[in-house]
Amino acid sequence: MFSNKSPRISAASDPVGNQITGLHNFVGTWHLNRKILQPNGDEFVFKGKADFTWLENRLLYQEDGMVTLPNGAELQAERTYFWQMGNNHQFDVYFADNRYFHSFSGATPQAEHLCGTDHYKVNYTFDRWPLWESSWQVKGPRKDYTMRNWYQPG
Repeated sequence: MFSNKSPRISAASDPVGNQITGLHNFVGTWHLNRKILQPNGDEFVFKGKADFTWLENRLLYQEDGMVTLPNGAELQAERTYFWQMGNNHQFDVYFADNRYFHSFSGATPQAEHLCGTDHYKVNYTFDRWPLWESSWQVKGPRKDYTMRNWYQPG
């Protein structure tokens, strides 16, 4: 689960990719564990759940849980996105206010997003489906961290 590998899958040739054929594959509740690592070594740990539910022709992604700060304090955390099918079997991800965030697919499980001058890069890994993960590298004048998310069926 904590592997640094991010294998590339192709829905055309990989049996795992063949299992991920659309939004319906993500519907339901997922246990979500997250680690955010700062360059100074500070680590933030999130434990919670992510729910994918249908909202018309797209999925509403809602996560909630607790974040443990480096000093041991805990905070409630939540996040909302929309996922919908895009062109060429891509998954398009939008922020809660419907602004475009990024797109990925089984054949191209990575994406980038520029937020002002902060640069986000993500790699999705589906090689152990239904366990999956996303790994983020965020760099810029306002942000600098690595974030890993692990999902397993709830």
